[in-house]
Amino acid sequence: MKTVRQLFYVDIVTAVAFVALAFLSLSFFIDFIDQLGDVGPAYSVLQATLYSLLLVPGHFYEVAPIAVLIGTIYTLARMAQSSEYTILRTGGLGPGRALSLLAVLGLVFGVLTFVVGDYLAPLSERQAGQVQALYKGGVKLGRSGAWLKDHATTPEGERNYSINVGSAGPKGLLNDIRIFEFDDSNRLLRRIAAARAQVDPKTQAWALQDVTVTRWIDARDGAGARQVPEQKLPELAWNSRLSSAVVAATVSPVSAMSTIDLARYIGHLAENEQAAQIYQIQFWKRALYPFACLVMVGLALPFAYMHARASGISLKVFGGIMLGISFVLLNNVAGHLGLLRNWTPWMVAAAPSALYLLLSLAAFSWLVRYR
Repeated sequence: MKTVRQLFYVDIVTAVAFVALAFLSLSFFIDFIDQLGDVGPAYSVLQATLYSLLLVPGHFYEVAPIAVLIGTIYTLARMAQSSEYTILRTGGLGPGRALSLLAVLGLVFGVLTFVVGDYLAPLSERQAGQVQALYKGGVKLGRSGAWLKDHATTPEGERNYSINVGSAGPKGLLNDIRIFEFDDSNRLLRRIAAARAQVDPKTQAWALQDVTVTRWIDARDGAGARQVPEQKLPELAWNSRLSSAVVAATVSPVSAMSTIDLARYIGHLAENEQAAQIYQIQFWKRALYPFACLVMVGLALPFAYMHARASGISLKVFGGIMLGISFVLLNNVAGHLGLLRNWTPWMVAAAPSALYLLLSLAAFSWLVRYR
């Protein structure tokens, strides 16, 4: 059995590595071509190459299940065509034993995918964001920026804050800050606009620069209009309850957030009564996605029981590619449908893998019984 295990694992790991390398090379080429449009005096080809390389771990996390499926199908189909798998079956390799061997390998691929997706990919995505912010003048956070909410108890009463961040700069610098302060009756009391801000990770205070403070007061002018005086300050320290980790998660793309970061940010949104379903779905996707590698090896096993002359290896590999693409498509569509229909997040994340697991077990049982 040790020889059989070594034969399986070496061939499958080699094929999966080759397929993953092909996908990553293609992804790197596409990213690099896309970055060439921004090359100029402040952004060189070397920096575009570095940025594209930093996106590679994230691409590996995305294509890992597809690479596992295609590599495993290719190995098993080749073994079936050369009658190696038939010899192994004659020597005592039953369906249960073959499934257990592949399950162990699938778990190893799943652990690798989890480590890359939860640690290496977020770190490299953040570094890519730093490169983009340093040489491109900041990372834009959509058309309306990123929004945060905070509240505090002051001697004057309860205060609620809505904070808007226009873009993120290098080393945690925030640009185009707007802070709206409301009382407990949701009346606007003050607006603080700042060109830049830096959050102290220890005190959680925001060091604002180039500040304009606008206050809405009850006094009226001669025409009866409410007075809105402005005050310009070079610097202002604004105390907040928002931790630097929450702020960093808000201004970072979802792909740059680990499972722990997503859980922390979901807690912050729930505390401030904000919608968190999109992050909950992403959390469960991030937690359950590595198990897709286990599903993929189970989906590939039936290809070893197909008759060698029924179709060539190329056709089987093509079928594996179509299965992998359909899995990714269903995974993405399920996330959008879950968000639109307000479905339970963990069920949305688990449904594609559960469906393909049932499909693989059904195909495996039928082939073992009738073929």
